[in-house]
Amino acid sequence: MRPGEARLTRDTEGASPPPPGASAAAPPLEGVQVRVGHFRPGGAELRELIDLAVPVAVAQVGMMFMGVVDSIMVGRVSPRDLAAVSLGNVYFFASVVFGMGVLFALDPVVSQALGARDDEGVARGTQRGLLLALGLTVVATLLLCTAEPVLRTLRQPAEVVPVAAGYAWASIAGVLPFYLYIVQRQVMQAMGRLRPVLLAMLVANIANVGFNWVLIFGNWGFPPLGAVGAGWASSGSRWVMALSIAIFAWPALKPQLRPFRREVLRAEPLLGMLRIGGPTGMQLQLEFGAFAVAGLTMGLLGTVAVAGHQVALNLASLTFMVPVGVAQATAVLVGRAVGREDPWGARRASGAGLVVGAAFMTITATAFLLIPGPLARIYSPDAAVIALGASLLPIAGLFQVADGVQVVAAAALRGIGDTRAPMLINLLGFWGIGLPVGVWLAFGADLGPRGVWWGLAVGLLAVALLLLQRVRVRFGRDLRRLVFEAG
Repeated sequence: MRPGEARLTRDTEGASPPPPGASAAAPPLEGVQVRVGHFRPGGAELRELIDLAVPVAVAQVGMMFMGVVDSIMVGRVSPRDLAAVSLGNVYFFASVVFGMGVLFALDPVVSQALGARDDEGVARGTQRGLLLALGLTVVATLLLCTAEPVLRTLRQPAEVVPVAAGYAWASIAGVLPFYLYIVQRQVMQAMGRLRPVLLAMLVANIANVGFNWVLIFGNWGFPPLGAVGAGWASSGSRWVMALSIAIFAWPALKPQLRPFRREVLRAEPLLGMLRIGGPTGMQLQLEFGAFAVAGLTMGLLGTVAVAGHQVALNLASLTFMVPVGVAQATAVLVGRAVGREDPWGARRASGAGLVVGAAFMTITATAFLLIPGPLARIYSPDAAVIALGASLLPIAGLFQVADGVQVVAAAALRGIGDTRAPMLINLLGFWGIGLPVGVWLAFGADLGPRGVWWGLAVGLLAVALLLLQRVRVRFGRDLRRLVFEAG
């Protein structure tokens, strides 16, 4: 078999039984009419999903909380600094999100290897992930170096651009540890060992508060750096995060890292991982890019529009971290089921993720609809910023459920190695529908910032519906494990 070719491994021990009426002796999926009811999870699937998703979601919220703390603390300096953190953070993640998606190839590779009890496959996947992280750091660093000319070209507020560019420059030091953390986190999630991830996130958040207090406001003899100080604080916190998880997870990571497998340097298996991770990277880039363009569009509407948008986006992104955690758990459980040749378990795992993700986002949507004003006041004392943020939060509430569904559906597909279709769906939903509608509503219908957010809502709904259809169709086919041979 050629390197990088997917093959099916035989390991049916622990496989879930098919639903009533299906033949247990039949091939995994061929000839089976897949119905919506086949995705319905039982109590066991829901418990397994929640047991893994809760710590993963806590870790996701912890990562997002660092940005929330940055915004809250910088918001006490000035609206300009808050807007600069918004633009600078958007530019940072626009530069690194593709690489993050590439590293998400570890979800199917490692979890499927674990399901097949292939320890060498786990080790090779981990080491290849670290190699990819090094190369991706170079790419992201080059992108961050162009922050100021790009933001000026995009006609962002003149008083905000130099500060936002300074934030982006300060963030360069945090790219490598960010990617190293992602690799270690994905591997530990696949193993179901979340304690090191949670401990590392706790330590990093504590460090971030301290770094911000020193560098933003100029304590302990340091000059007050405002938004730029928040950028340096974030970089320092990412190093703390990467080193902490390495220390806490060393007993589990050591067998994956030592000895070094020379075969991980072979080009074909690395390209095989890129073929899986590349579309996921593009999918995340397209989704994040849509929100980034929305933020840049706010820049055309003024500094208050950028700051108010940041308030609503920060809150929506914070709640979004929970279904992201559910999605990560879903990808792992689907991947494990595929590795042990358990298609019925894979379907029910995806159904469990969709149910839990949608249920949580329904709760947060209610909060955004009922108490937008008090939530916006957490971020800024400025009356104009509060008013705009409070007007955007109910719109965010309306697209919360669709947002949760689409991220879990994409993760379920990633668990079986299907990454190209979600990329194309994101391209159509966000860039073909959402952004054009948002721009027209903002400027053509004179709805301003609210028009941009209505466009995002339409785009998210389209993506969610299309991804659900893709899940139904793709899980009705044969599911085969992804294996990148060493020799």
